[in-house]
Amino acid sequence: MDKKQEELDRRYLRMSAIWAENSYCQRRKVGALIVKDKMIISDGYNGTPSGFENICEDENGLTKPYVLHAEANAITKIARSGNNSDGATLYVTDSPCIECSKLIIQSGIKRVIYAREYRFTDGIDLLRRAGIEVIHLPEELKN
Repeated sequence: MDKKQEELDRRYLRMSAIWAENSYCQRRKVGALIVKDKMIISDGYNGTPSGFENICEDENGLTKPYVLHAEANAITKIARSGNNSDGATLYVTDSPCIECSKLIIQSGIKRVIYAREYRFTDGIDLLRRAGIEVIHLPEELKN
């Protein structure tokens, strides 16, 4: 990866962290941006589906099962627009889970840049198996 691309990747990753601040989730705030041809074509953060209360955790502090991940929100937003994500890059604060990785593969995204590791690596493993370039830039997020 060249220096200019690395600087751009770091910048978009920091922007995904800022976008995560929009999340109402208490346990973990996750943000995602989809970039194609140096343009942000979609964004997302974790939260409940449209029309639901903006409360992500139940009375025991556990994440409700219907909360959408940031990546899923960004990808489904593209489905409702005139854009497509073929060849795009996904910037996400946290490594994708297995379910989001399936969506990433099917959406045509070719690169995934993330900051924080999740305890399960099955999502990252699947992305690599699909030939998607995966880059971990851990120093970008301090929170």
